[in-house]
Amino acid sequence: MTRKRNYLDSKNALVLTGGGARAAYQVGVLSAIAKFVPRNHGIPFPILCGTSAGAINSTALACYASCYHLGVKKLEWVWKNFNIESIYHCEATKIISHISLGMLASFQADYANKKPRSLLNNAPLRLLLNKMLDFQRIDNNILRGYLSAVSVTASSYSNGDSISFYQSVDGTEPWQRVKRRGEATQLNTEHLMASSAIPMVFPSVKIKNQHFGDGSVHQLSPLSPAIHLGAKRIFVIGVDQPKEPLHANENNPHPPSSATIAGHLLDSIFADTMHSDLERMRRINDTLTLIPEEIRQENDGLQHIDSFVLNPSHDFNAIAASFYDDIPMSVKLLLRSIGIGNDAESSIVSYLLFDKNFCSELIKLGFNDALAKEKEIRDFLFFK
Repeated sequence: MTRKRNYLDSKNALVLTGGGARAAYQVGVLSAIAKFVPRNHGIPFPILCGTSAGAINSTALACYASCYHLGVKKLEWVWKNFNIESIYHCEATKIISHISLGMLASFQADYANKKPRSLLNNAPLRLLLNKMLDFQRIDNNILRGYLSAVSVTASSYSNGDSISFYQSVDGTEPWQRVKRRGEATQLNTEHLMASSAIPMVFPSVKIKNQHFGDGSVHQLSPLSPAIHLGAKRIFVIGVDQPKEPLHANENNPHPPSSATIAGHLLDSIFADTMHSDLERMRRINDTLTLIPEEIRQENDGLQHIDSFVLNPSHDFNAIAASFYDDIPMSVKLLLRSIGIGNDAESSIVSYLLFDKNFCSELIKLGFNDALAKEKEIRDFLFFK
């Protein structure tokens, strides 16, 4: 039996959460894991599930599932070499035009073909994804046995459901649960644009007859897609980070600004549901130990799911503050208009700082954090 088949049999799943530019941290972790995998091997995660920026990373890995080292190298090269202009328009004239058109749209009649409103225009990201990703490779890797499934989760603004669009081996049935479902499809750039559309920051995306935004919104059970796609072991690269206050003043604490509150809301969207779902899964695992083995074997839905969670060891916001000057002046002025400056405690900067210097620093952090857990990761992924 070939090694690629062993990977498929392992039912290992990789779950990548959202977070805008923070997703560079995931690349560092994946790069460290590549040190544990022999060259020319397929991906050690036959099931890939991503949300928001994590959806872009997971889909890129799916395109190169036949050679994990190559996929990680290409992903790392992109994150280390693009700039903010590669993700959203930064020129003052384009920013003003985008915001003005959005304001004018509010005066249009209901029957008019309106464009989605947002703070920034991420049209350059669509061009980058079309250039870098060959979605046909996903089908090829599934047919050749290097990949079992890949899913991209987006949130429907039309009905409030969390929808996981997925490609998989034959026989994987769509699922329907309360406020969430899985839909088999051929993934393309629009699914990634929808999943990574941070609320109010980037425009929503229309797929068929529904409008979609960031997959972390309404995602009450982020582990659900991996489990429905057959995962028995789930490796999660999270975004739960230690808080390192930038401007703490215990003697005279000031009330949070609107920008700080907005940053907290984004943090909650991207992190809190993952905590809840992991806790729920651990409780279910504990409950299953009380059920006799023969009963569990008779019920396919009763199964123990192992998990491994790797979170950053340092605060992304503190790191972002040191790279604030790398933001184009036009974007700085826009951020200042909503109360975000170089001394702000808001986490919004770390979500939007798609700069190679900041991203390289997060990649380095992820790499070191994974190496510090090398033994545990090797044991979890069956590498000895």
